[in-house]
Amino acid sequence: MAFNTQFDWRRFDRRIFAAAAILFPVIVLIGFGRTYYVRFAFDAPPVPGKLVHLHGLVMSAWVLLFCAQVLLIRTKNHRVHMRLGFVGLALAIAIVIVGFFTAVAGAKFTSPSTPPGVEPLRFLAVPLFDMVTFSILFAAAFISRTRPADHKRLILLTIIGLLPPAIARFPFEPFISGGPPVFFGVPSLIILSLVIFDTWKNGKLNKALLAGAILLILSYPLRLAISATDTWMTFATWLTTRAA
Repeated sequence: MAFNTQFDWRRFDRRIFAAAAILFPVIVLIGFGRTYYVRFAFDAPPVPGKLVHLHGLVMSAWVLLFCAQVLLIRTKNHRVHMRLGFVGLALAIAIVIVGFFTAVAGAKFTSPSTPPGVEPLRFLAVPLFDMVTFSILFAAAFISRTRPADHKRLILLTIIGLLPPAIARFPFEPFISGGPPVFFGVPSLIILSLVIFDTWKNGKLNKALLAGAILLILSYPLRLAISATDTWMTFATWLTTRAA
């Protein structure tokens, strides 16, 4: 009896994205459930302002859009998937704009999301870098939408890049006390695993994936180093007095 030993990598790719479409909203719900989505069940403090609600709305829409796009690819609705790409472009712009003003307002008025013991102006570097890396990765993914191999990898990196805020809010150890080594370390391990596995699977290194991986991983210690400088404090002070 003959057996077909050739593995269907295309189907396996679809399974990876299907898993991401399940895990992404689960991670977001675990991270933000107690303080936002189901805060009424945990006697959490009220959300500080309409801007935070708007931020939550656009980010939730991004999660739902990603899941919808994965579903469309799995059901071979490629035309609808491509049309929704322009919706994604508009939503990505909204995420960056709303995220910027939410981060600045949080630094100015000491948002509850600022970790205990951390100066709000120094912590401002973390969400602002999130917006920068997200913008770069999504722009690259949108430009490369006619190159599926690059496009899908860059989109996956934009999703991984949004995980640290949710991971930092996981309501159990070691996430509560782990700090940057945990909420930056976990995404970094995921990214490295993705690069290694993707290279092994395809027999070659995808340059777009490598560039995006380097960008994300290096941005984590870089933002922390920059936030510790006097130059950053001067900039952050100026920014919070002008933009919020």
